[in-house]
Amino acid sequence: MTFTVLIPARLASTRLPDKPLADIGGLPMVVRVARQAQKSSAARVVVAADHPSIVSACTAHEVEAVLTRADHPSGSDRLAEACERLGLDGQDAVVNVQGDEPLIDPGLIDAVAGLLDARREASMSTAAHPIEDVADLANPNVVKVVLDAQGMALYFSRATIPWWRDGFAGGIAALPPTALLRHVGIYGYRASFLRGFPRLPQAPIETAEALEQLRALWHGHRIAVHITSRAPGSGVDTPQDLARVRELFDAGGAAR
Repeated sequence: MTFTVLIPARLASTRLPDKPLADIGGLPMVVRVARQAQKSSAARVVVAADHPSIVSACTAHEVEAVLTRADHPSGSDRLAEACERLGLDGQDAVVNVQGDEPLIDPGLIDAVAGLLDARREASMSTAAHPIEDVADLANPNVVKVVLDAQGMALYFSRATIPWWRDGFAGGIAALPPTALLRHVGIYGYRASFLRGFPRLPQAPIETAEALEQLRALWHGHRIAVHITSRAPGSGVDTPQDLARVRELFDAGGAAR
């Protein structure tokens, strides 16, 4: 299928100022992300920026970028504006790749886009992988997802779901016999849905969990989930994350 990758990039970051422009192996991080996305089957890769300096950095490295409003409350709002500016609507497929994922697997982008094409009843697609570390089970920063028999999301949570009644009775000390799934923050959308998503009222469960995808489930939309066996590459949220990713590139352990 033909699809467009949109990469939201916001200059302000409390934990890592000017994050999209952080140097990784001689290139701004947002450019690194775009270069990885260009290795997918996407017909077009566009950065949706909130500041002219991000657009300038992308233009200098021949990456397409559009300038969006700086006051958007969420990445979905920014992508909705980008869809409008790019003329994407109807059944046009969009994959949202986060601007702090310089190690994103191009194959995962293709899989999320392909799942949206295969599951016409879904408004969105996303990805997950089996949890392999016991510590992740109780970590609220590790978002879990539970699926139905058709591979559609039933619920996303920061809590440990499903709860292994017998195994967790004395505390979370071992992985359950049936794998729990960690959600991966990559999304496919139909452009018409994405453009309308910011106008949907916030859901109580979304507010409680601070998980925007729960708004889609609350309003009756379906989310198809691709299961990958591998955990995605590290994202960059903190200076420590940035240092680790820089070391990978300096050591030649990351795609250039």
